Amino acid sequence: MKLYHGGNIAVSKPEILVSDRRLDFGTGFYLTTSSEQAQNWSELTVKRKGTGTPTASIYEFDNQDLSGLKCLKFPRADKEWLRFVTANRKNENIQNDYDLIIGPVANDRTMPVISLYFAGIYDEDETIKRLLPQMLRDQYVFRTELALQKLIFVKAVTK
Repeated sequence: MKLYHGGNIAVSKPEILVSDRRLDFGTGFYLTTSSEQAQNWSELTVKRKGTGTPTASIYEFDNQDLSGLKCLKFPRADKEWLRFVTANRKNENIQNDYDLIIGPVANDRTMPVISLYFAGIYDEDETIKRLLPQMLRDQYVFRTELALQKLIFVKAVTK
């Protein structure tokens, strides 16, 4: 399968960089199956960093060969997913030893709903109910060097 990483430069050799940004699944190298979503991420990265060119790096990934990887998969936005994303977004100390985490992405369209959940205005059930119609895209987060070895760089495309 093809996976896409959106950034401000081409990334032929992915690395796991520690960031001060609070992301859905914590520290890792983020990819998606959606080229459109990767393009959006690349444009946001250029705006946030103020440098570079919107670039989607494309990789091949054999999702049938997860041998040796400890994986966590959220098939849908549910309470377990919401709790995990909330803990990461709030920078709570989540200890996990997953190599790869797969699940829906909380993007700019979903953040108003999640912010109301953080504020205690929505409970878990209401939050999930409001998120489901939003057609959440996916994200694959490679969290270890072992996981990164499963990616094969194909090419980079600039906008």
